[in-house]
Amino acid sequence: MNDLSFFLPCAAGVEEYLAQEVHGLTGRSGQDLLTLRGGVRVRADWRDGLKLNLHSRLAQRVLVELAHAPYRNENDLYAIANAVAWEIWFTPKQTFKIETTAQHSPLQSLNFATLRIKDAVADRFRAKANGVRPSIETQWPDCRIFAHLTTDSCTLYIDTSGEPLFKRGWRQDKGDAPLKETLAAAMLAASGWWNPETGEVAQAPLYDPCCGSGTIAIEAAQIASGIAAGSLRRFGFEKLLPFQPHVWAAIQKEAANAQHASDIAVFGSDVSHRMVDFAERNAERAGVAGAIEFRGGDALQRMPPAEGGVIMLNPPYGERIEVGGVARFGAREAAQTPGDGEGGDGGDFFPQLATHWKKNYPGWTAWVLTPDLKLPKQMRLKESRRVPMWNGPIECRLFRFDMVRGSNRAAPPDAAV
Repeated sequence: MNDLSFFLPCAAGVEEYLAQEVHGLTGRSGQDLLTLRGGVRVRADWRDGLKLNLHSRLAQRVLVELAHAPYRNENDLYAIANAVAWEIWFTPKQTFKIETTAQHSPLQSLNFATLRIKDAVADRFRAKANGVRPSIETQWPDCRIFAHLTTDSCTLYIDTSGEPLFKRGWRQDKGDAPLKETLAAAMLAASGWWNPETGEVAQAPLYDPCCGSGTIAIEAAQIASGIAAGSLRRFGFEKLLPFQPHVWAAIQKEAANAQHASDIAVFGSDVSHRMVDFAERNAERAGVAGAIEFRGGDALQRMPPAEGGVIMLNPPYGERIEVGGVARFGAREAAQTPGDGEGGDGGDFFPQLATHWKKNYPGWTAWVLTPDLKLPKQMRLKESRRVPMWNGPIECRLFRFDMVRGSNRAAPPDAAV
């Protein structure tokens, strides 16, 4: 399997960073590496697919494209799926599941479309295995098949990841609506603190003053320590027929040998001591407890943990109910909906936070992910950059603010880390 077409879906706004990461992991470029809407397609071999699963911090899954053809009705879907050699991927003794997504499909029922694809897979096995067919398992299937329908084309994929790749394997303690690990990595990439193509990190401390269960800090510390994103979890490809344990063991050993002690300082704090406890336990499981300093503390009162560096912040909004800080008593209700300027999301929290940063964090660069496009006005700061990024279904912006003492003017763009 030396010429496979992989599709790696990702959050909207992350595609360019994912393409850089895939290039760094596989060496592929040109027509072998295409940046598409919602993901990246790369032509590579089976071993590369295993490496992408283990190392990618930005992809949601690693899918192998097995068919792409036009269709007009459900019978066409049956024919497309029945022509795929499923028997080289899994056996009739295993279980499978079909998941179907669509964009402007003319079909009236996706459930019926899924049923026809399922029938095609089962009938293919019956014909190849003397009437024996694999069973359907909706919760924990051995094999996941994804079908994507557009207005006139059907693409079939087999999943090599199993659980989504944001599930790194270390998170057991979490708060309300935690930030996905993949989006935390995207924030680090967009800020320039982490280069997803080379794996290098900026020689600057990183601090999350509203760290919650520690996602951003732990992701940063793992990157700085050379710890592979998926080093603590299992993958779907381990149940597929092309899987060779000795090949996988060699890839894992190579990744383990690349781990190293980091001299990059990473800090996190939260007004909730319960969340700090969660973050510390998560960091211990992630293998970076010694690389992060977590403390309890109000974001409006915490002094800089180092001389200068990068602040990375995903403040509460939408489902994330409570803003941390002394202003939270006035922000709890306001945080239910995006703000509309003065007095919006976060009440007085964000103006107070900006004042605190300008007074005490000169020379620092702050990056704030928020759905509130008027946040800079609310903070009385001028952003030096804004990066579109989606947090699940929520359209956000990652704002960059360059802290200059006693001024709301931004520093030149090249002055930040």
